[in-house]
Amino acid sequence: MTAEVDKALRDRRPYGTEYRVRRPDGTIGWVQVRGQVKLAHADQPVGVVGTVWDSTGSRSARDTISHALRHMSDGFLTLNHQWHITFLNEEGERVLGLGQELVGRLLWDVTVLQVPGLRALCEETAARPKPTGLDFLAPGTRRWCHLRLVPLPDGLAFFFTDIHEKLMRDVERDTAARAQADRAARIGELTAALAKAIGAQGVVDAVARHVLPPFGAAGLMVQVVEDGRTRVVGSVGYAQEFTDLFNNQPVSAGSAIMDAMLSRIPQFFSSPQEFASHYPQLSGHPTAGGKKAWAFLPLIASDHPVGVCVISLDQPRPFSSEERTLLVAISGLVAHALERARLFDAEHNRAQQLQRGLLPRTLPPLPACTSAARYLPAQQGMDVGGDWYDIIPLSGDRVALVIGDVMGHGLSEAATMGRLRTAVHTLADLELPPDEILVHLNDVVAELGDDSYATCLYGVYDPTTGVCALGCAGHPPPAILHPDGTVEFPEVASNPPLGAADPPFESVELTLPENSLLVLYTDGLIESASRDIDAGMARLAQLLAGDRGVDLDLLCDRLTSGLLPAQQQSADDAALLVVRVHRLPAESVAAWPLATEPQAAGEARKLVREQLSEWGLDDLAMTTELLVSELVGNVVRHAKGPVSLRLLRSRTLICEVSDGSLTTPRIRRASETDEGGRGLQLVAALSQHWGARYTSTGKCIWTEQILTGPDSPDALLTLFDRVT
Repeated sequence: MTAEVDKALRDRRPYGTEYRVRRPDGTIGWVQVRGQVKLAHADQPVGVVGTVWDSTGSRSARDTISHALRHMSDGFLTLNHQWHITFLNEEGERVLGLGQELVGRLLWDVTVLQVPGLRALCEETAARPKPTGLDFLAPGTRRWCHLRLVPLPDGLAFFFTDIHEKLMRDVERDTAARAQADRAARIGELTAALAKAIGAQGVVDAVARHVLPPFGAAGLMVQVVEDGRTRVVGSVGYAQEFTDLFNNQPVSAGSAIMDAMLSRIPQFFSSPQEFASHYPQLSGHPTAGGKKAWAFLPLIASDHPVGVCVISLDQPRPFSSEERTLLVAISGLVAHALERARLFDAEHNRAQQLQRGLLPRTLPPLPACTSAARYLPAQQGMDVGGDWYDIIPLSGDRVALVIGDVMGHGLSEAATMGRLRTAVHTLADLELPPDEILVHLNDVVAELGDDSYATCLYGVYDPTTGVCALGCAGHPPPAILHPDGTVEFPEVASNPPLGAADPPFESVELTLPENSLLVLYTDGLIESASRDIDAGMARLAQLLAGDRGVDLDLLCDRLTSGLLPAQQQSADDAALLVVRVHRLPAESVAAWPLATEPQAAGEARKLVREQLSEWGLDDLAMTTELLVSELVGNVVRHAKGPVSLRLLRSRTLICEVSDGSLTTPRIRRASETDEGGRGLQLVAALSQHWGARYTSTGKCIWTEQILTGPDSPDALLTLFDRVT
């Protein structure tokens, strides 16, 4: 006490302190003393003037507060303005892991309180008296605490509140929320992918992309049951030899796959040992498949089992309850998608069978040309299309070449394609030129409705002249590969598509050298989202250039693979028809003009007899003379000139008589008393085929006979008796 008074006198400063006193009755109390140093002349202290009062009551209150702070549930620490620790309660000691030795130490020297950002926060709080705080991991308890800084008149107060449980609950809640959001996102992505999936294989691909990676899985196998037998519709991460083990198996218990499906309860195995303990008879399957953990998920749709989805991992690993719940939810989505995809596959297969049934099964072998064709259905959307092609033999060894494309995709378009192909066959039998064929086809399409359109390229090739007449209705031009290896896209008339055209149509005539290639195609072969039609035609020309003698089937494969790579998903179907044209040798053609006189029949018989003898076909002379005599006689009696006769030696013997009349002959039934009217019956009986076609100058009556077979007079007399 004396030292404090001396210090006040020496420093000329106010004096204040608190003393503990013993009262006369023996009780203990406290008094507060406050005084001011009194100075005389020359600033010399002469005494102290002040007051003394009993502070026992306030001291007791302060002790109570100090006791409360000392034992409060939150940690508490005070600092003075010099950042020295002046007080630390028991909870603060526990939180910091240190005791009262911290009192008096500089805050920045205390290692356990070297929290990032704490010093700046203290200085900020002291500068602007406003409480602040931060979270930190307490070194003494290894628990998270919230540190609240409160400004005081003589420093700062730190409050330490344990928030570990709350923070852990928040972390768990946030983790669960993120897991739920992630699960919802995965299911959403899978749902979207399954909605876009086309066919069962598309469902398998969607599951492989969206389910395997999040689980670290490496294997997938989807199996369905059809007619009491199993079928693997798709797999990932398994060898074909392994999946074949599960194909065409009877549905019976005794395997993890069948047990999961029959019981409708998913099965999870975290290791090969666990699998073997349940199915010892199948303990070799894990080794054969190369997997070490499995989830066997039954696929249930519309309350009946569709199949099983097996997800497998390369390493042993248990499936958590969260993962199991998610996989079960996913299996429900997959089941409904797979059931829908199987129905689509079945419908699509029926549609494709219908479409392929409408296309030629084989192309006919003809003297005028050799040919090969390809049809490639669209891979995107998988709807059937309306692309088609055909080769139709005509009279005189001529051949009709046709390719078309009904706009759109679906069963309606495939049916329209079938109608057009049937119409083309009917019209081709009438031997109409290409421009007239297109007029009639335009009427057929127009009758189907305003939203029906089709493109078509129709050509007629004549091997006796090498001329190909082409009519086009909105279709890409053909490509011609000449014998010298050059490629040409000839100019064809740019008529509108069928259904939108206003006849008449224009046609062009091209002369094709022997062994030229005529390539007909639809736009789906050369045009795509990444390639316009001009670039596609240039690519086609590049693939064709130089391939003069290649096998046509190999050429078709090369063109389709070069224009439609396997990895490229085509949105349109495509048709390709490649034809190598041949000329009928000049020595196999004989033609003569005839007079319109009655003796023309005799002259025709003489010419035929001599020509057949030259060709070594004497055995056909009598029949052919009879046919020519009848045809020329009809022309002389019923038609007009000019009259001509032509013989073609091909795979059959073709006899043609042309005149200037447009009246076509027809067979009529003659009565027993009629003296005539049996000529065409005789022609039909003597020839393999016969018919009439219009020409630019009139008409042509033609017959065909096979090149082998007996031709004796007795046989002819028997035939004549039968006709008459």
